[in-house]
Amino acid sequence: MKPKYHFFANARYALEGVWAMLKNERAFQLELAIILPALVVDYFLPIDLIFHLLLAVVLFVILIAEAFNSAIEACVDLVTADFHPMAKIAKDCASAGVFFGIVLALLVWGVVLFGLLF
Repeated sequence: MKPKYHFFANARYALEGVWAMLKNERAFQLELAIILPALVVDYFLPIDLIFHLLLAVVLFVILIAEAFNSAIEACVDLVTADFHPMAKIAKDCASAGVFFGIVLALLVWGVVLFGLLF
């Protein structure tokens, strides 16, 4: 039987996931070290609200992608400790998602900052 949904319990599980990434995932730590100051910079930029939101959203896309990447890597590692080509594909594809999020963020930030300067 499926357990009942409890908002606060589920929020706690999500925060435990964030804590696990903070403790165990070096990539998440580095991304957060770049994203938090970028969010502060975003706050002080003289741009319209929609651009502030766009800049913040693309940064959160990176964190979301990293969370999925970490989850996939943990599942693959749980299933097998041996090298397997399919495990490599799963991990590489998840990493590609993070890469695409970073590229998207760089493009959006570049366009917005270029428009601000010129």
